[in-house]
Amino acid sequence: MTTPPPYGTPGQDPYGQQPGHDPYGQQPGYGYGTPQPSYGTPPPGYGTPPPGYGTPPPEYGQPVGGYGYPPAPGGFGPPPGGAPIPNYLWQSIVVTLLCCLPAGIVAIVFSSRVQSRQAMGDIQGALDASRKAKTWCIVSAAAAVAVWIIYLIFWIAIAGAALND
Repeated sequence: MTTPPPYGTPGQDPYGQQPGHDPYGQQPGYGYGTPQPSYGTPPPGYGTPPPGYGTPPPEYGQPVGGYGYPPAPGGFGPPPGGAPIPNYLWQSIVVTLLCCLPAGIVAIVFSSRVQSRQAMGDIQGALDASRKAKTWCIVSAAAAVAVWIIYLIFWIAIAGAALND
């Protein structure tokens, strides 16, 4: 009696696959075995742009200018008087936790937009978001005061009705 070879029959993969067979069904010449194209050389036909298609960007240390639109007049630039734009974020969080949750969430949304719009250069949008955040903080606080007044009137009416009986 002969002992079988340790890895199956000769010429066969130990895992049951035939040599040269791709288990993923790819065609020969495609996939991981083929060399990738070189990315160092551009394809033919590309070169310097023809004249009139704009100037190339300046090199490091050279002054910028010569192309692009000038800044739009009005609406953009630093805030009036150089003062930072208030975002009312901490006030929005306080009124959300202590006063009216829905109006406080709206205030937080608008207060979070102030800084991002200011960073983008949209000063008018940042001022508008700041105004809306302040308005919703006031609405939330006023709603809480109104609820507490109604609550107090309710308990005074119950106490008055209990004393009259």
